[in-house]
Amino acid sequence: MKLEQNDLSMIFSTTQISDVFFTEYLSQANGDYIKVYLYILFLSKYGKDVRLNDLSKKLALPLKTIQEALKYWEDNSVIVKKNTGYIVNNLQEVELHKLYKPRLSSKIDLEKSSENQYRAKAIDAINTSFFQGVMSPSWYSDIELWFKKYGFDEQVMLALFRYCFERSALHRNYIQTVADAWHKNNIQTFSDLDLYYQKQEKMNAIKKSISKKLGLNRTLTQYEEAYIEKWVVDFGFTIEVIELALKRTTSKSNPSFDYIDKIMCDWNDRNLKTVSDVEKFLTDMKNKKKEISNLQKKSYQNYEQRKYDNFDSLYANAQKT
Repeated sequence: MKLEQNDLSMIFSTTQISDVFFTEYLSQANGDYIKVYLYILFLSKYGKDVRLNDLSKKLALPLKTIQEALKYWEDNSVIVKKNTGYIVNNLQEVELHKLYKPRLSSKIDLEKSSENQYRAKAIDAINTSFFQGVMSPSWYSDIELWFKKYGFDEQVMLALFRYCFERSALHRNYIQTVADAWHKNNIQTFSDLDLYYQKQEKMNAIKKSISKKLGLNRTLTQYEEAYIEKWVVDFGFTIEVIELALKRTTSKSNPSFDYIDKIMCDWNDRNLKTVSDVEKFLTDMKNKKKEISNLQKKSYQNYEQRKYDNFDSLYANAQKT
């Protein structure tokens, strides 16, 4: 493949790296991908043909890793694939494109945003707390868009960045995913967020309790957690009601969440929402079964059977036939 670089200058013998690389890309890429990028950035100055196998040997990386790295940087618009190889993009141009294109498309009123002192202070706090005061200009545009899209107040926006920062996931895709989740849970103010955290803590406690009672020495799967969320959020069952369903699995050697879910769905369809509702239902069912059993037993006892007093004659008659 052939490597080229935009705005190539042969005056300098050093390989220059834009500050944008450190603020926008370094924290998100793994070490091998960074290694590949730096080397192809160096090689791109000379416009030489470079084979992937040569890169693999030179960097002591598997060929698959080289291919994955190129695909990663291509997906992030750092390089552009051509028939003959790749072009290494100017990262400053890439960031300028990100900065101005969304502002034009969404028609953000920048003057109005600058007048909002609380919002300006929040953005400044984000820059200072999570970007060491060197936040890329494109982040300002993204934050403005998120304020407009989600309706978060300043405290929620700060909490959003803190949440992602504490999980070492301070990149746009992850922030966007968390913001979407908060928005779907009707979070706009810090009070909304606090209530959401309380619900999450309660949900996590219920999941942990169910896992323990079922003797599961592993992390619940995504599908198992979805079952529990359905029981608690959609059906409105408390852990006490759920425990009654769990007790009904004691006769099962390997109870599944699907089996428990059938019980929960049946109780929900019958509008059994409290422990007393469920216990009364179970008692009534037990009594009905007992009545049916007694009725069957009584019917059997009253059944008229033929009585044979002379078994010899019966045997003789049977022989004749």
